[in-house]
Amino acid sequence: MNTAIRLIAYQLRRASRMRDPNEMFNDGMTFGDRLADRVASVGGSWSFIIGFTVFLVGWAVLNTVVLAENAFDPFPFIFLNLVLSMVAALQAPVIMMSQNRQAAKDRLEVRLDYETNLRTEAQINQLSEEIASLQEQIRFLVAAETRRMAQSGLVEDDDTALPTLRHPIHA
Repeated sequence: MNTAIRLIAYQLRRASRMRDPNEMFNDGMTFGDRLADRVASVGGSWSFIIGFTVFLVGWAVLNTVVLAENAFDPFPFIFLNLVLSMVAALQAPVIMMSQNRQAAKDRLEVRLDYETNLRTEAQINQLSEEIASLQEQIRFLVAAETRRMAQSGLVEDDDTALPTLRHPIHA
């Protein structure tokens, strides 16, 4: 498992630094994509809802009170219904396109996060191996120094017993 992680991490380290996923994704967007995102952001805002409500109330007041007998769209508001149906028929697929693009952007971010996690895991494994190697070297050096001191008579034989060095996590 460690070998596979090291291999993947090595390949990822060789690759150039990753840019911001939003920039990467936005670079490939066409005019239609940007327009769809703009329509979705406007259509899903409170300002649109309030503005459209004002428009509908204005339409109803204009055709029932102001123009009364000469209304161009009398009470059942059939023309308004037709306009609203056409707006909904055009707006729904555009919003769905924007949602699909957002889902693709989310998948890209997840993939980049996964790659970052793999690199991090590989670096942690490498550091753990280096720490283990350093601990082994310290044990060897302490043993060698203790033997040298014992041979030169600086330490009594009882003091030659080496304390066991333990990793702080395992202590």
